[in-house]
Amino acid sequence: MQPNLQHTSKQAVESNRGVQVWWQMTRPHTLTAAFVPVLLGTVLSLEHGEIHFGLFFTMLLASLLIQAATNMFNEYYDFKRGLDNEHSIGIGGTIVRDGIKPKTVMQIALSFYGIALLLGVYICMSTSWWLAVLGLVCMAVGYLYTGGPYPIAYTPFGEIFAGFFMGMLIILISFFIQTGMVTTTSVLISIPILVLVGAINFSNNIRDLDGDKESGRRTLAILIGKKRAVTLMAYMFGFSFLWVLSLIITAVAPIWTAIVLLSIPKAMKAIKGFKAGISPIQMAPAMKATAQTNTIFGFLLAIGIFIGHFVS
Repeated sequence: MQPNLQHTSKQAVESNRGVQVWWQMTRPHTLTAAFVPVLLGTVLSLEHGEIHFGLFFTMLLASLLIQAATNMFNEYYDFKRGLDNEHSIGIGGTIVRDGIKPKTVMQIALSFYGIALLLGVYICMSTSWWLAVLGLVCMAVGYLYTGGPYPIAYTPFGEIFAGFFMGMLIILISFFIQTGMVTTTSVLISIPILVLVGAINFSNNIRDLDGDKESGRRTLAILIGKKRAVTLMAYMFGFSFLWVLSLIITAVAPIWTAIVLLSIPKAMKAIKGFKAGISPIQMAPAMKATAQTNTIFGFLLAIGIFIGHFVS
């Protein structure tokens, strides 16, 4: 009996390890970049009527699948271009470290896209087929971020594409499928999330600056150097907080949204971490803090809008 128990225990450990590897490959710390915009866009729609929860959960799942697939495309093409190795820092590089076949990673990423496409059909049938164009553009950008002959990730425009397509546009689509329109308020409130989602991308490029430079990338962090990049990130955080305060002053957002200020300590942790860190492994916690800033900020902003809707 003892050998059988040991064998069963070993199988359980290997199974858990397999699940963990695949979960890490989706880069879960970045998935909030998909979750927060959907939540915020949906909460914003409360002012115009009741929430259609079927559309909310469908949009949420589709966004998460696209984000996870984008991360897998990143994993695949970084491996194919020789950017990842067994010494790669962070979640990237699992193909090399864990022996997963690149072909399998690509197949799963495309499967995620296929499911997201089917979910998109349901959303379009319930709202407008014009969303099909936007959805396909978002999916194309997700693939071309690291795929294709001229990857967006290799240019200084990665932060802009990430912020716009995975930040602002997701908020506006989530708002539209609930209300059938896009308002000035929804656009204005989406701006700080655009900046913070872009900051997640920027933090990754700051951490990987030296390695990216050797591989021939021309990211914004490489062009302006680490010191200026960290300073720019601090300005991005500051802009996001000040933008919400300006929306409160102009009565665009309820005063309750000032609770986003509670995420300042996490933003400060990120900046301090990047300033003190020299190697990628030393800056990894700062990158995580950047993603957490977006998560906390976005949740608090949604909560503030939710409270303001019922209190006012």
